[in-house]
Amino acid sequence: MGSRNILVTGPAINEQAAQIAASKGYTVAYVPPYTSEEDLVRMVTELDPVGVIVRMGRFGAAAIDAAPSLRVLSKHGVGVDNIDVDAASRRDIPVVVAAGANALSVAEHAIALIFATVKRIVPLDSGLRAGRWEKPGFAGKELAGMTIGLVGFGAIARQTAAFARSLGMKVRAYDPFADEEAFADTGVARDTDVEGLIAGCDIVSLHCPLTPETRNLLDDRRLGLMKSGSYVINTGRGGLIDEDALLRAIESGHVAGAGLDTFQTEPPAADHPFWKHQKIVVTPHIGGVTREANVRVGVDAVEGILAVVEGRPLGRERIVNFRALAKAPA
Repeated sequence: MGSRNILVTGPAINEQAAQIAASKGYTVAYVPPYTSEEDLVRMVTELDPVGVIVRMGRFGAAAIDAAPSLRVLSKHGVGVDNIDVDAASRRDIPVVVAAGANALSVAEHAIALIFATVKRIVPLDSGLRAGRWEKPGFAGKELAGMTIGLVGFGAIARQTAAFARSLGMKVRAYDPFADEEAFADTGVARDTDVEGLIAGCDIVSLHCPLTPETRNLLDDRRLGLMKSGSYVINTGRGGLIDEDALLRAIESGHVAGAGLDTFQTEPPAADHPFWKHQKIVVTPHIGGVTREANVRVGVDAVEGILAVVEGRPLGRERIVNFRALAKAPA
């Protein structure tokens, strides 16, 4: 009998998900979050898992090669930038994702960051606690009537669009890979140029994967295209934003505020310059970490492993390297 071990790169998965694995005769083992590559390779070598649920930290080629029994990598979520997908493909190992399982939670968090940033909740809270009553001369902004531009139009962005429209916001989106039906069904205006979207919106919210093409998507030049006094929201991946460029745009006043759940390096340094600016609202990459989403994501992550190992079909939308495994032409 082959390996019956499933490794989780993190401290836990949802109890219901762990019970599903146990009921099928699998042992679930955990590694500390953001374990060093050396320690991770050692643990993988000792365990030789048949499947890995990737949560926190990178799972690279060395770790993949250390597990001869490995048959599937399952992302606890949808962003696979912390997985060496090419290395997995070379060994014909599918990389599966929990597509849409945390969309509601992340979309709610995006809206929460919009409210906190545009309504200036953090500086107003701090001011009041410091003894300042800042009502005289205060002028806030209504979200209703503002235009939000979504970069990427997957499940999370579509749910964010639904929330934004219910608040009276105008919604535009850019995604060269999304089906036309997705825009028609949601009533969202489709942009064919990302720079046109960035230049035409009051809020730019990032929902696209981190790839070589999207890294530093918001750099000095594109931040400069944004409307003066506009806002940046990122519940996608930190590498989508050139953080030094965003800091310059905030300090100059060109960008009025930013709400960020992700960072170029996670966890960020204790002396990160963002901490000095209350116009930047920050959270520790927890947009999808709700009790409800953890159940859905955890179960989907385990079920993805079981489907591959047991030879059951899995929808193409859940296998990020489907084309590579099928040896299909690019």
